[in-house]
Parts: sequence; C-alpha cells; structure tokens
Amino acid sequence: MKISNEFKVGLIAIVSLVFLVLGFSFLKGKDLFSKSFTIYGSYHDVQGLQPSNPVLINGLQVGNVYKITPTTDMRSILVELNITKEVNIPNNSIAVIKTNPLGTTSVEISLGDATTFLKRKDSILTETSGGVFKDMLKKVDPVLFQVSKAVSAIDTLLLNFNSILDPTAKENLAATMANLSKITTSMTYSSASLQQLLNDRTGALAQSLQNVSSITSNLASNNGKINTVVTNLDKTASKLADLELQKTINTLDLAVNELNTAMKLLNSKDGTAGKLLNDPALYQNLASSGNKLNLLLDDIRLHPKRYINISVFGKKSTSQPLLVPLPDTINSPYYIETTNGPIIK
Repeated sequence: MKISNEFKVGLIAIVSLVFLVLGFSFLKGKDLFSKSFTIYGSYHDVQGLQPSNPVLINGLQVGNVYKITPTTDMRSILVELNITKEVNIPNNSIAVIKTNPLGTTSVEISLGDATTFLKRKDSILTETSGGVFKDMLKKVDPVLFQVSKAVSAIDTLLLNFNSILDPTAKENLAATMANLSKITTSMTYSSASLQQLLNDRTGALAQSLQNVSSITSNLASNNGKINTVVTNLDKTASKLADLELQKTINTLDLAVNELNTAMKLLNSKDGTAGKLLNDPALYQNLASSGNKLNLLLDDIRLHPKRYINISVFGKKSTSQPLLVPLPDTINSPYYIETTNGPIIK
C-alpha cells in the first residue's frame, strides 16, 4: 500500500503539534503524564514570580507555578500551583512567595497541623514574604523582627482604616471632635463653678451648711422650750381624754329615745296630736266645714241684701238661699266631700 505524500505531511504536522503542546506544557511546569493536581493561591504582590517557578515543601520541589492571572484592577493576583508529587497538604497550610536575588523566586508551602487535606482545585492560605532583608533580620534579631512585623501590621491597619473613612465620614468625625472639644470646655466651666460652689469661705454650699448649723444650734439652745411645749401638748391630750364623753353620749342617746317615743305617739291615734294627724273623721269634719264656709261666702256674694240691708227704699230680698256652692272658675277649685268620694268644683 502506497502512502501519499499529503498523508505523510499531515501526520508529521499532527505529531509536531502534539510535541509542541507537550513541550510548551512542560516548559510551563505542567506534566501531563504524572498524577498531579492543582491548587490556587491569591496574592497582592507576587514579587516577580513567573510560571514554571518551583513550589517547595521543606526545601523539596513538589510542583511548579502553572499560571498567574491578575484581576482587572490589579488588587489581587491568582496563582495556579501544579503539585506533581503525591503529598498531603493540610488545609491550614500557608503558601509563601520567597524571593532569591541570586536564584529563582519560588513558592514555599509551610505545612499546617490540620488533619484534613487540600483537594484538587482548592484554595490555599497565602502570605507575602518580606524579602531577603526580613529573613536575615529574623535570623539575626528575632525581637527586632517581631517589632518590625508589628509596625507593618499597624501600618496596614491604619491604611485600611483610612480607606474605610470616606469624605463624609471624615467630616462627621471632625464635627464629632469639635463637639467633644465644646463639651470639654463646658466641663471646664462646670468644674470651675463647682469649685466655687465648694469653696470653704464664699461657696453657696458652705453658706447653706452654715445656715443648717445655725438652725441646729438654735434647736439645741431651745431644747428646754421644745420639751415644755411637748409636755403641755401631752397634758392637753390627757385632759381631753378625761372629759365626761361617755356621759354626753348617754344624754344624747336618751334624747334620741325620747324623740323616738314622741314620733311613735304622733304616728298612733291615741293622743291629740296623733288623732290630729291620723284620724280621718277630723279631716272629714274640716272638709265639711270648708264646704259650708264656701257655700256661705258664695251666698253672701250673690245675695248681699239678705245679710246687709241698708237701703231706705229698697225691698227685702225674697230670693232663695244657695244650697250648693257655685263653681269657682277664676280661683282654684274646691272639693265637696260626699259619701261616694270627693267632687271637684
């Protein structure tokens, strides 16, 4: 079977392309034929780190840097680490970028003490190295290194605090400080006023205490008089207690009993007053007398000549006397008592 030249050229091109991809991946630190896994670390400063730079654990290379991807604002840089060795990395391990002026910048993983390990495409804790100077300082003078580290932390804290304070917050803070200054000034004035108040000679509190002392002195000097007044009050109370109050109460009780007896007599029909108030015959007699008096008055009003005859030439009245009183329509009507009850006229 004869192979054409075109097929040979295509096969060579494909093989070349495969070797090119494999070589490029190898140069970038990606070994396609090993059991590797990838983890990620985020940094603010990679300090010259490049792809294919080694990843070290305790001085032994266990992988390399595969890819570095910065964000658009360059505030964070994502570093992809390709781990080619079969190692267990605790999930609280820290990946630190180590710079070497005489060699290649590397990523050194400081192992943690956790019992769980990082898996494929997990993120590892990161920390930016302070450089060769800080490493030397750490070895030469550990105390000075800790002081420098503390100062750096304070500087970072202040920078973060300054970034948090926007212009409005700064203005509010300035206004708060101004108000605080006014408050302290007022407290100073208040302290001076309080000092003047507590002054032993001219203070108002001292004068008030002097007045209280004078009052207590007067009370002490008039103690005898006060005792006399209290004694007199005691005697007066004793005399009031010795009054014949019980006798007065007994007398009042006797008067009430007599009044009750009088009321009983008024309500009964035995005495004169009781009959006057309770006897219906007396009422009927009074009503009858009133009717007769009304009849007489009406007859005198209608026939005055029958009772008073002064006329020289007049004749004697021969009219019949009234037998029934006339109805009075102008004044209030009167009652006529009959056997069937009162009749209103």
